[in-house]
Amino acid sequence: MYRHFRPHRGAVALGAFLTLIGSATGLAQPLAAKSLVDRLGGDDSIAGILILLTALVVLGTAIESVGAYVLERTAESVVLAARRTLIGRLLRLRLGEVERTQPGDLMSRVTSDTTLLRAVTTQSVVSAASGGLTFVATIVMMGLMDPVLLGVTLGVIVLIGGAVSLVMPKIARATQRAQEAVGTISTALERAFGAFRTVKASGAEERESAAVEAAAQEAWRHGVRSAKWQSVAWSSVGLAVQVSFLAVLGIGGARVASGAISVSTLVAFLLFLFYLIDPVSRLVEAASQYQVGSAAIARIVQAERLETERTESGPLDGARRPAPTTAAPDGDADVEAFAVAFDDVTFRYRDDLPYVHHGVSFDVPGPGMTAFVGPSGAGKTTVFGLIERFYEVTGGRVLVDGTDVREWPLAELRAAIGYVEQDAPVLAGTLRENLLFAAPRATEPEIRDVLVRARLDAVVERLPEGLETVVGHRGSKLSGGERQRVAIARALLRKPRLLLLDEATSQLDAVNELALRDVVAEVSREVTVLVVAHRLSTVTLADRIVVMDAGKVRAVGTHAELVAADPLYGELAATQFLATTAGPVVGETSVGSAASTGAETAASSPASVKSA
Repeated sequence: MYRHFRPHRGAVALGAFLTLIGSATGLAQPLAAKSLVDRLGGDDSIAGILILLTALVVLGTAIESVGAYVLERTAESVVLAARRTLIGRLLRLRLGEVERTQPGDLMSRVTSDTTLLRAVTTQSVVSAASGGLTFVATIVMMGLMDPVLLGVTLGVIVLIGGAVSLVMPKIARATQRAQEAVGTISTALERAFGAFRTVKASGAEERESAAVEAAAQEAWRHGVRSAKWQSVAWSSVGLAVQVSFLAVLGIGGARVASGAISVSTLVAFLLFLFYLIDPVSRLVEAASQYQVGSAAIARIVQAERLETERTESGPLDGARRPAPTTAAPDGDADVEAFAVAFDDVTFRYRDDLPYVHHGVSFDVPGPGMTAFVGPSGAGKTTVFGLIERFYEVTGGRVLVDGTDVREWPLAELRAAIGYVEQDAPVLAGTLRENLLFAAPRATEPEIRDVLVRARLDAVVERLPEGLETVVGHRGSKLSGGERQRVAIARALLRKPRLLLLDEATSQLDAVNELALRDVVAEVSREVTVLVVAHRLSTVTLADRIVVMDAGKVRAVGTHAELVAADPLYGELAATQFLATTAGPVVGETSVGSAASTGAETAASSPASVKSA
């Protein structure tokens, strides 16, 4: 907690100082009232004392108002700093950590939990300090007036204060569970909005609403429980003062009657007793806020302990690797294609899960196109995740440009790679913002060129605001094929030295797929291109094909070589009418040739047609 408080300790000290001055003016008021009562029995003027009382009230209120503003402003600064730190850390989490944690719960820690820091890191600190000092000062003044009445007052306060201390842990537990429930609400909403069409198409609105409402009900239940215990604590303050007042009034009245103290002393003591409400309330408030804040701090610390990616050179080499000669997004410098190699790589996502890769080895010289094929679950997409260092290998090495990826600074490694994911995500915002997401300094001519190459120019022309058109949440205003073309254009605009395409054309029609295959083939003359595809028509242009099965590399070769030599690849090719194709020449693919090839194969393989 002090870590969040420390950078703002100067402002907090100023607010505390102003608050203490306001409290000091309040302490003078009972003394002025005693003097006023003493003068009521004589002929002395009371105008001066009334003016003094009024001035004390106005001055104290003004100073405390300034102090309150300083503290509230500082509290907002604490929340802002905590959010900045947490956001920066969460966006650098390892992919595995994000996959193990619900995104909605992480979001609630940034939004809801950090808000609770507002009170605990400023108000509670100042309330505890100023309340404690004021409490001591008030007790001293009361003791100077009459130690007997002070003993009565402290006896009641200690008795009820002991009961209040038992309530505080209950407030902390209830608050933490309420915050966890708020995180569950965020998770449920994120799940529903993340698949909104699926929810509607499945008629699942009521079921999803029930799930969110159940989480909201849980948050309400624990919030009410926290409020209940806080109300008990607050009521105890009033009870302590009221009981003390009755006890002091009875015993003090008897002492006035016996002549032990004067009436003015009893009046001043009662005023001090009522004034004691404020510091005691502050102490109880500080304790309550501490319990609430500690629950929030615990959840924030949990998020901060999640493992993040290293941004500097990796553990294998303490010396910084020379920066690669990657072309800037707005530059025209030639790029040198990367070579990629896997050396006996083993990998599993977690220690309690089975291995995905079992000694994977292959070499990909650059430039050129290499395709990865195989049944689902063979580990093809994981190859890309290990190259990008989304995950760290369990064993073996992944080499990029002849260097282990763990020795590359992450920013430099990823700056040289263009990556098109399987689901081709498009972010909320304009089409231009999506294109520039990976290359923010790209020029207008470069954007126009990549739009033509990715077959997006016609799409942009028919959009109402062109590149400035808002594409909706996750690109909801674009078709699946358009989203894939946006993702491909975004990767090409980056001018990578290594291009990773994971099922990048799976949602395109035949014409656009063939056109983009030509673009990829053209790019592969200068850049190393790795392609994952289930549709073998996408990879017949590849210079080499890596066949994977059950986390191992079973064969490497060209399409024609693998059809003849590898039974698994031959089966995959036969089911897609490619068993007898030798693969078109790079740059000469056409819709007609593809159709005739498929027709010839179909005619010679009636059994395959029937099974398809």
